[in-house]
Amino acid sequence: MRHPRTMRRPRPPKADDRGAAVVDFTLVGVLLTVLFLALLQLGLALHVRNTLTAAAAEGARYAANADRTPGDGVALTQRLIRDSLDDSFATGVTAGTERVNGVATVVVRVDARLPVIGLLGPARAISVRGHALEEVP
Repeated sequence: MRHPRTMRRPRPPKADDRGAAVVDFTLVGVLLTVLFLALLQLGLALHVRNTLTAAAAEGARYAANADRTPGDGVALTQRLIRDSLDDSFATGVTAGTERVNGVATVVVRVDARLPVIGLLGPARAISVRGHALEEVP
C-alpha cells in the first residue's frame, strides 16, 4: 500500500475549450462591424452638413451681388445641393434679407433631414444658414 502523502487525488476532467475561438471571433466581429458602421454613418452626416453649409454660403454670396435677388441665391443653392447630394435635400431652401448690426445681409437657409440610417432620417432635423453682405448698386 502506498503512503498517504504520495497518493494523488483524482482530478476533475478539464473543461473543453474547443469552439470558444469561433464564439469569440463572432462576438468581436459583430462589435467591430457595428462600430465601423456607426463611424461611417457619422462621416456621412458630417459630409451632408458640410455640403449644405457650403451650398448655403455660396448661394448667399451669389444673391448678395448688386444685380441678383434672394431667389437667385435659392436657385443656385438648390442646384449645388442637387449636384452633390440627393434631390430631396434641396427642397427646404429659403432666402431673404436681414440687418445685422445695421448692415444689410442676404441669408440663405437650408432645412433638410439629418441622415441617421444611410440617407434616411427625420425631416427638417438639420438647419444651416449662409450669410453675405448685400452689395449696394
